[in-house]
Amino acid sequence: MNVIGITGSIASGKSTVAKLMARKKYPLFSADKIVINLYKNKKFINLMIKKFKLNDKKNIKNQIKLIVKKSKKKLIILESIIHPLVRKEMKNFLKAKVKILILEIPLLIENKLDKYFDKIIFVDAKKKLRLKRYLKQNKDKKTFEVLNKRQLSPAAKKKKCDLVIDNNYSLEVLKKNIKNFMVQYD
Repeated sequence: MNVIGITGSIASGKSTVAKLMARKKYPLFSADKIVINLYKNKKFINLMIKKFKLNDKKNIKNQIKLIVKKSKKKLIILESIIHPLVRKEMKNFLKAKVKILILEIPLLIENKLDKYFDKIIFVDAKKKLRLKRYLKQNKDKKTFEVLNKRQLSPAAKKKKCDLVIDNNYSLEVLKKNIKNFMVQYD
């Protein structure tokens, strides 16, 4: 079995790379999707309301975004709750007995998860392009900056990775680069 980890800076194109690699052929784990599902879980929502002293039970995720934008300490608290839950799901995913597992984990290096992977791929894109992509979806430069600063620098991450995929060009170029990489597994 080959376990491939995909990481990169915020809005670098990790999800796109992961989907292109998996091609509905290999199981794909997305840490971001696990987090999205947590915010749909009643137990988790109640924990967030209690932990962050929220009054309104609607738009919990947006309320928390506003809080963590203002306080690095609150972001650390949030991560201390979310990361163990995501890690538990990841460990369950790793039990699958298949040829290749692909895991997309934004903070793979920061959380020292490299021991779980045979290959780690860094998806690279210039900050200006990443901000443009992020703003297209989220429209909030401040959140981008907070989350971007929370991650290691691209240079530091690249040192811990086996391969860097450049995502500064077109989708066609990206597809070609991924196809060339996946040849060794197909």
